[in-house]
Amino acid sequence: QLNMAKKKEAFLKEFKEGPLQFKPTYKFDLYSEVYDTSEKKRKPAWTDRILWRVKNPCEVASKEGEFPEEEHLISVTLNNYVSHMSYGISDHKPVTGTFKLEMKPLVSDPLVILSPEGEWTAEHDVLIRYSAVPEFPSSAWDWIGLFQVTFRHVNDYVTYAWVEDDEISSNKDSKQVYMSASEIPKTGGEFLLCYYSNNLQSIVGISEPFQV
Repeated sequence: QLNMAKKKEAFLKEFKEGPLQFKPTYKFDLYSEVYDTSEKKRKPAWTDRILWRVKNPCEVASKEGEFPEEEHLISVTLNNYVSHMSYGISDHKPVTGTFKLEMKPLVSDPLVILSPEGEWTAEHDVLIRYSAVPEFPSSAWDWIGLFQVTFRHVNDYVTYAWVEDDEISSNKDSKQVYMSASEIPKTGGEFLLCYYSNNLQSIVGISEPFQV
């Protein structure tokens, strides 16, 4: 039924589905792996399905003349597509899909290049040097965060410095900001510096890993 509908309905044609390599997931007697034994004796059917479609930003942008040669920015790979027969609280068996999602960067070069200066220790204030590309839309609300190398979210920073309030020097090539020694982890470890752009609402520069 679904495969026939995909051929007829335009909105379904772009959706993909993995191979059905599991038994029909409907209809079961409750709390069992036995298909319907009621008076109706419904035929087993694959009523529980997972379809997906990726809408890439370049699909919209290319219509407006942007990124005309850009490849798909997002790709999805189905790792597995299975049912779970051990669940028995419904007359359906649940189905799950596990996907690998790959997102390609919109820009190949960072908008901001930054690095720690000198020895980083909790015994004294430390310095950061950074430079931005000429067209970078900087803001007074931009900040540079100190992150452990294993960070997973922009809010995982250990501490941060405002690029404007904590600036101590500036020239046409680069700027310097400081971080207070009181905020530097005394336990040390391996860290990164990340520049967060308020206007772009994202990290636009990441340093090489370094030791504290």
